[in-house]
Amino acid sequence: MSTDLLLAAVVAAALFFDFTNGFHDAANAIATGISTRALHPRGAVLMAAALNFIGAFVSLEVAATVAKGIVDPGVISLDVVLAGLIGATTWNLITWYLGLPSSSSHALIGGIAGAAIAAHGFDVLLGDGLVHKVLIPSLSAPVLGAGVALLLMGVFLLVIRRMSPSPVNMVFRRLQLLSGGFLAFTHGTNDAQKTMGIITLALIASGHASADHFEVPFWVILSAATAMAMGTYAGGWRIIRTLGSRIAKLQPPQGFAAEASCGSILYLTGHLGFPVSTTHCISGAVMGAGATRGLRSVRWGVAGNILIAWIMTIPCAAIVGALMSGITEIPGGSAVVAILGACVAATAFLGRTRLAKLEAAAHAAT
Repeated sequence: MSTDLLLAAVVAAALFFDFTNGFHDAANAIATGISTRALHPRGAVLMAAALNFIGAFVSLEVAATVAKGIVDPGVISLDVVLAGLIGATTWNLITWYLGLPSSSSHALIGGIAGAAIAAHGFDVLLGDGLVHKVLIPSLSAPVLGAGVALLLMGVFLLVIRRMSPSPVNMVFRRLQLLSGGFLAFTHGTNDAQKTMGIITLALIASGHASADHFEVPFWVILSAATAMAMGTYAGGWRIIRTLGSRIAKLQPPQGFAAEASCGSILYLTGHLGFPVSTTHCISGAVMGAGATRGLRSVRWGVAGNILIAWIMTIPCAAIVGALMSGITEIPGGSAVVAILGACVAATAFLGRTRLAKLEAAAHAAT
């Protein structure tokens, strides 16, 4: 496969991953608003799609980290980038099908790292960047999300404890329009950047860009923002249900606290260049806000399943990425991996269509 054709395949795979990231993570910004009835589902998805798109243009710090701070861009080939993307996308779709809000960020990092290790060994990893810009922030984000949401709800409870629930809920439902929009905006500043970083890494690997003078072309920003927005509009309804009501049953004050806390953390990490998991952060915030109604109000079994998915994401995506990287080593292997990527995309489309029909039938039956 020629370099230009392989680059086109990488860009297509990256944008499809961005699309899956959009519908996989659509729940992050809108699930709590839908569950508290502050937002109508279709209007919420449209709002999230628009603000995700706008947010993607705000900062490029996360893109720089993904392009230059995880693996050595000087030795990475297009084959490695393509293999890593297929690994990340495959795991994203598996967890989407199961309705588990796992981390698209960790899937992408795991897929690229696994493919790079398989091709060049562990020396290709940039340990300092992985530890200080990925692992530590990613582990801290859900803890911070839970702590800030818990603290914020504690303040709210002091203010509203003597008020009637009905007017309080009405006010906080309106406030959730702001907090949900802010969260969608910061999700765009964080998650869309990762795809921009991967495409820029591919441009560096193909000789179309320089690692010494990092710059994300405007067409990359526009295409990544568009793919993310389209995926968000498609909506990941199975994950929305898990995140919106199965972790903890929230009322509007808890929903606002969770969204405001997560959005604030994402705004900070986005400008610091930390590619943290939006899913981890909002899940932690939901648990923190929900815990103010009592520890029993949090469904710890569901939270445990999500935790297992988090732990498995990087190694599982890395394994698939490494397998894809191995395939690229055989004659015509890059074309085989590109075809496998197309098959993954087709399977996702058929799976989504089937699930939509099943859910429509179940809704009609009730």
